[in-house]
Amino acid sequence: MKAKHNTKNAGFSLVELMIAMVITLVLLGIASELFSRALSVRARESRKVDALASAQAALNVMSREIANSGFGIVGAGTTTQPSNGIIIADSGANRIHIRSNFDNTGDYVMGPGSTVLATNRPGEDITYFFDAATDSIVRYDPNAPTGTPTTSVIINRISNVTFRYYHYTQGSSTFTDGATPTVGTGRVRITVLARLDPVAGQPDNQQVEFTSDVTLRNSNYMLQQY
Repeated sequence: MKAKHNTKNAGFSLVELMIAMVITLVLLGIASELFSRALSVRARESRKVDALASAQAALNVMSREIANSGFGIVGAGTTTQPSNGIIIADSGANRIHIRSNFDNTGDYVMGPGSTVLATNRPGEDITYFFDAATDSIVRYDPNAPTGTPTTSVIINRISNVTFRYYHYTQGSSTFTDGATPTVGTGRVRITVLARLDPVAGQPDNQQVEFTSDVTLRNSNYMLQQY
């Protein structure tokens, strides 16, 4: 009498097991790639948020001081025409030099070719410029509270900072703009290009641009608006 074999309870064959393993590995690979991309995007966005916060803080500092430039200073000794506080000879596309007389002390007059002796207190004589060697925006104050000139970095890991100057015509709302200031400059546009740190799985050399328009409230043009 022959024994009967129950084929209904037979296990997987070797071929079926290998196919199942290959399919599982493929699915795991796809899931791993999607997870890696998600982490990469999250890291990129995190760095973008950090760059945004740093650049915005730097723009706020520069905007506040540039907007107040020219306070307590007039352009010539024979007139009461206010100065916008921009030192034209020391300002350009990547640098701006501003002065203000916040304490209202000393000689307010800035004659041709002379310096303003009244701007000898901390925060009254400020230069912002882009330092390519350190990829940073630098603030220079020759009259710091310590009594010695102070150079401080207000933001690093940037690609560039540019200043665009808008010049107004007396008695008119029209303006011209350029990379250098004039005595008629009434508005400054600051543009910061912040470089993002490299992130695995993302393109290199990514950067974000931030722009702030600053109205010089002490310029002759702006004072005529009130």
